[in-house]
Amino acid sequence: MSREILLLVDALAREKNVSKDIVFGALELALASATKKRIHDEADVRVAIDRTTGSYESFRRWQVVPDNEYVNEYMEKPLSDAQKDDPEIECGDTLEEPQEAIDFGRIGAQAAKQVILQKIRDAEREQILTDFLDRKESVVFGTIKRMERGNAIVEAGKIEALLPRDQMIPKENLRVGDRIRAYLLRIDRNARGPQIILSRTAPEFIIRLFDIEVPEISDGLMELMACARDPGLRAKIAVKSNDPRVDPIGTCVGLRGSRVTAVRNEVGGENIDIVLWSADPAQFVIGALSPAEVSSIIVDEEKHAMEVVVDEDNLAIAIGRNGQNVRLASELTGWTINLMTQDESAKKSDAEHTITRQVFIEKLDIDEELADLLIEEGFSTLEEVAYVPLAEMLEIEGLDEETVNELRNRARNVLLTEAIVTEEQLENVADDLISLEGMSKELAAKLAGNGVKTREDLAELAVDELTEMTGIDDERAKELILKARAHWFE
Repeated sequence: MSREILLLVDALAREKNVSKDIVFGALELALASATKKRIHDEADVRVAIDRTTGSYESFRRWQVVPDNEYVNEYMEKPLSDAQKDDPEIECGDTLEEPQEAIDFGRIGAQAAKQVILQKIRDAEREQILTDFLDRKESVVFGTIKRMERGNAIVEAGKIEALLPRDQMIPKENLRVGDRIRAYLLRIDRNARGPQIILSRTAPEFIIRLFDIEVPEISDGLMELMACARDPGLRAKIAVKSNDPRVDPIGTCVGLRGSRVTAVRNEVGGENIDIVLWSADPAQFVIGALSPAEVSSIIVDEEKHAMEVVVDEDNLAIAIGRNGQNVRLASELTGWTINLMTQDESAKKSDAEHTITRQVFIEKLDIDEELADLLIEEGFSTLEEVAYVPLAEMLEIEGLDEETVNELRNRARNVLLTEAIVTEEQLENVADDLISLEGMSKELAAKLAGNGVKTREDLAELAVDELTEMTGIDDERAKELILKARAHWFE
């Protein structure tokens, strides 16, 4: 019998092109399964085959548990019983007892056949997948073998890959027999069918297509930094040159547009805008919004957003059809872009100046003229008045050293008073509210001043109530409330 096992393992390993260890493992599982049928379906059985002689041993296994947690007699042993055999055994250990090995004859072989074949098929498929991944190909080129519920099964050499319907370019009519390229999106090792999941809508797909079409990228002369797509309609890519002699945009376009046309044809005629990448975020956003011309731009580092001002003639171009241009520009740069006309910008600026002027007048006890002077010089918060270097403030025409020192002292006193009030309000605030993601001490203090002192209090608020209390925008208010309510659904 031992010799028969060794011959069987050798034959299966050569036939299926898998290692002998995999076949031995499959046989051990099959023998364990056959042994379980003689004991109980819930029993835990281990079979060990000697790789040299082919002989095998069977073991019955139990998990050692505390006496008061003992429930399943087929899988568990109470600690008191287990220590009778092994005094040093502890909870969590495994207790093994040798079992009589079953006769692996014709009946046993038939019972184990399916287990063995399935394990070998899985191993064979895993080997093919490993060989494919070792080639480190991110773009798969294959033929559509069949369609299943709108999903395409793509055959590429020995492997089968799945192109889901939601990863196909909209309005693209793919048929059986079509040869296509697709991006390797992920590997699903739990799938019963094809494990390789493809995509033709991922931004990375266009990046890899340009890698293929533009040899300067693989040579390191230029880089493709980012890509944003509206699949089937439009895409934007950001390119950067590592060599001053190389024009990155012209290189990607190619002679008479040959390179960009080749990529477009592969993605169903999708329009591709090529913009120059810049380390300066503002310059990058201006380039990403092309063909629209930008009049001015204001960067808000804290909110990671930009206010982009365009004239009336360029507003429609900047927005694009259904907001496509500004949306793609935002995705490409990673910045939130707020478009507005010059009139809208002026109105917003006036409104902000009015609020700031009122704060300066009330908090610093100064007249409107002095408040306007500070605003004109770029001061927008009390913190700036308090802590901007003295030398910089003395450069402001119309301010002497005495006035500057007085303004700085008043601003610091106001900030100190507000900090003390904040700390006093926070004393009555629950830890679960302060520790909430997105919550700040200042915001928690404002909430406490309005009677909101726990996470539960915040969770019960409506968005408009929260914005009215704190002055934050609707989006942030919505996020905070949802996070406060998260424990309701756990």
